[in-house]
Amino acid sequence: MPVHGRERLDQVQRELRELPGCTVLVYDQTCAAELRRRRKRGQAPDPDVRVAINDAVCEGCGDCSRQSNCVAVAPLPTALGEKRTIDQSACNKDLSCLAGLCPALVTLRGAKPKRTATTALRKHLAERVPPPVPSAATANILIAGVGGTGIVTVAQVLATAAHLDGKPAYALDMTGLAQKGGAVLSHIRIGDSPATRIPAQGADLLISADPIAAASREALAAIAPLRTDAVLATNVAPTAEFVLGQPPADAAAAQQRLRQRVRELRTVAAGTLATRLFGTNAAANILLLGYAWQLGAVPVSLPSLRRAIALNGVAIADNQTAFECGRAAAWDLALLPNAVRSPAPIAMQPPPSEDTFEARVAARSAHLVAYQDAALASRYQRLVRRLHVAEQAVAPGSSLLAEAAAEGYFRLLAVKDEYEVARLFTMPAGDGARGDNGKSLFLARLGREFAPGFAVTFHFGRDVLPWRTGNRRGKVAVGAWVLPLLRLLAKARRWRGSWLDPLRLRRDSRRAQALRTLFEEDYAWLASHLSRGNLATAAALARLPASIKGFGAVREAAAATALAERERLRAQLCAPINGTGAIRPAIVRGAPAIIAADAPARREPVAS
Repeated sequence: MPVHGRERLDQVQRELRELPGCTVLVYDQTCAAELRRRRKRGQAPDPDVRVAINDAVCEGCGDCSRQSNCVAVAPLPTALGEKRTIDQSACNKDLSCLAGLCPALVTLRGAKPKRTATTALRKHLAERVPPPVPSAATANILIAGVGGTGIVTVAQVLATAAHLDGKPAYALDMTGLAQKGGAVLSHIRIGDSPATRIPAQGADLLISADPIAAASREALAAIAPLRTDAVLATNVAPTAEFVLGQPPADAAAAQQRLRQRVRELRTVAAGTLATRLFGTNAAANILLLGYAWQLGAVPVSLPSLRRAIALNGVAIADNQTAFECGRAAAWDLALLPNAVRSPAPIAMQPPPSEDTFEARVAARSAHLVAYQDAALASRYQRLVRRLHVAEQAVAPGSSLLAEAAAEGYFRLLAVKDEYEVARLFTMPAGDGARGDNGKSLFLARLGREFAPGFAVTFHFGRDVLPWRTGNRRGKVAVGAWVLPLLRLLAKARRWRGSWLDPLRLRRDSRRAQALRTLFEEDYAWLASHLSRGNLATAAALARLPASIKGFGAVREAAAATALAERERLRAQLCAPINGTGAIRPAIVRGAPAIIAADAPARREPVAS
């Protein structure tokens, strides 16, 4: 029987479907959630490798998600749009995301996430957080979340604590597709009960580790506006829609829907707090339990809960500390260490504090100065200003077109070529207060996330080498010794586009220049032919270059898609404005050309 790597799964399926009769395909691989569980219990080897992403280099194209089909590749909002980051707690370390055509992904050897939580912190919090007002003797508690986040563990701890208190407790776990990241619901009934499942509108407390799971049909059926209190973790686990490149579920809408269906909703960023405390969000479930208990909503005693956590037998010290931290977060968040409450942002390009049109243009202009020079930034500002003036002439107070052009034209000017990738990997931290002098910003950020002693390996495409491996080019792995070479390459960015530029004749460089010329012609045409009637279509065309993301073949495919959409939008802009045929389109290469039927033919400038 032939054995193939999983990268050939689709090819093997296509081959088998052509064979007559019955065929059998056996896919042998441990579920990622189960594998992480075994590693935590010491039942499976834990590879000494982690993947990290330089979000400044990342284009947000999603190729790493497509190649790995992994929920550990999570969204990361930045000042320049949504990028990608690796959720270290969910990563199964199979490195399949490295198949993505992106130099932003690096691997780390010997990297251990930093942690703040200590035994001393647990004792400190236990002494300073007073006990809550006693709750009722019985309660129906619904716990919701996704597979692999410890929902069943919380249910077991609660049931065990109730038995230690001498109270009857009943637990029903509805795991479904838990091992595939699906929703999990656990029904806990403390006190005499005729059934284990919580009846409709019978929940006294909802503890949810995920807003989407909390707003599911099954969870909403169990809660009641005049009865149910809710404790909700605001961190959202990536959904299948995000992995597949589809619009993700609206977590804010889910939270609002839940708020309207319960008596009181309390929220806490449990996943974020747990990660800052322990270097992983695995303890977020117990932190949530501590938060809910401190509110007086869980009818079990503190000694029994602490004993039940110990009897669970997994990461006892961390779980007990997480429980006390959850109590502290509910009582007074200021009791937690400052590094937990206000850590350095994980994004190298965090969202701006003032999110206005002018602020975004100024931020992108500053980026272009660092990318090339002030002349490039002035070129960007002039075009955006010209379109903004044209827009005000036809729609006073509107900034739809100007904002679209500010985003699209920036993408055309700030293409991440070899010079830019080198600059983004080596730009200095410049923060002496953190002791980062002499380090690049990216390495300094890694140093704040992981304990010292790790080694970084970069994975660059072979685009600059004379050979290629098909349409998807291979990658080469290089160590940190390449950083001095990258610094020299970054300094050579001043030559970009000149006769001194050795990369100007490469296919990627020529395509980037052609796209810039093409859309600059479009922008010039829009400034001269804008009207209130075509403003929305003009904005769509102006923003279109922002969809051209990625590297190598990924960017080439995105460019082809954008050019096809450009033709459609140009046809709309050139369509007759009424049924008389007074204006008809002249489809030519370059910017749209308009020919008036009752005037001499006049051809608009087109791209060469």
